[in-house]
Amino acid sequence: MALPVRRAVPPVEPLSTSIAVTEPPRHPPRTPRAPRATSARRPYYVAGSPNPNPGCDADGGELVSLTLLVANDGGHLKQLHSLSSRLPTTGDRLWVTIESPQTRSLLAGEDVEYLLPSKPRDVWVAARNAVAARRILRSRDIELVVSTGSSLAAAVLPVAALHRIPTVYVESATRIDGPSFTGKILARLPGIRTLTQQRHWNLPGWSYTGSIFDGFEAAPESATGDEHAPSGAPAKRVERVVVTVGTSEHYGFRRLVERLVAVLPPDVHVTWQTGSTDVSDLPVTARASMPASELVAEIAEADAVIAHAGTGSSLVALEQGKMPLLVPRRSDRGEHVDDHQHQIASDLSSRGLAHVVDADELAWADVEHVAAQRISRLSSPPALQW
Repeated sequence: MALPVRRAVPPVEPLSTSIAVTEPPRHPPRTPRAPRATSARRPYYVAGSPNPNPGCDADGGELVSLTLLVANDGGHLKQLHSLSSRLPTTGDRLWVTIESPQTRSLLAGEDVEYLLPSKPRDVWVAARNAVAARRILRSRDIELVVSTGSSLAAAVLPVAALHRIPTVYVESATRIDGPSFTGKILARLPGIRTLTQQRHWNLPGWSYTGSIFDGFEAAPESATGDEHAPSGAPAKRVERVVVTVGTSEHYGFRRLVERLVAVLPPDVHVTWQTGSTDVSDLPVTARASMPASELVAEIAEADAVIAHAGTGSSLVALEQGKMPLLVPRRSDRGEHVDDHQHQIASDLSSRGLAHVVDADELAWADVEHVAAQRISRLSSPPALQW
């Protein structure tokens, strides 16, 4: 067989070196971004603990520790506001809450950041609030985060813990038998300390801190104002009544309003704060919400206060020396997401600080009873146990 003939391959001419490439590069190199300036974090101090450099921060300047106080509007904010003077911390404060007439009035003059309102367990809004919380924590020098709930705690506290900021959740005083849904979630997350206002809890991960109601006590008041008057003294005349059912945008309390329309005498002056309750067909002049300062003034002038069994409404009445007539909402009537108001009503009743009745059983005698009581405040309420 004949072998194939190999043909010579002509040599390849080298490329001319005289050809110049004039086309500019398609992707010019980026100018490196200057590093973002970061401030040194100031040390976090708890009152009573040793300060290695008293009066100074890490830079040698005056120590200013910023505490972030987080709570939904209504009773959660009222609790945190009442407890804030008993917190074992020092320094300035930044409040995070929902904007409403109550929050604008209660926190007037304070440093406040407003987040989005949400229904209970609304995951989508909670995620958006978590993003806003991250912005706040990155832009401000936060040393401690404290919250009394509810949905804002679930949105903000995990973000704070991820930033390695000391984080504390104080369960609402309404939770007598165990933590709320928010509390159960936060207790499972690392970096969040969980505290209760109930002495009898014996749950892993929870410690007793004190109660918002520790600083109040009840005493009878006669029609003349003499607590030593004989028991046969006539009942105090009731001329002014305040009815308040809180600020919930999602749950009305029509059952209570209807009952009071039937029970209250026509010559009694009544201030109605009815939240989202539809009262358009009832013979009442009502307001959905009131600034906190205005509601406080009305309660201070009232002879009796009738309220849903929320912590905010209860605290306002107690602070003005009034024993509230509490009417708990019922979840089986669509008046709330659960029955925690029965727990707060039971706790206040056992302390002698409230008179409790169901809306369907409320009578004028109940109103006269609370009008004959007075509440006093302790001059030095105990500090919270941290």
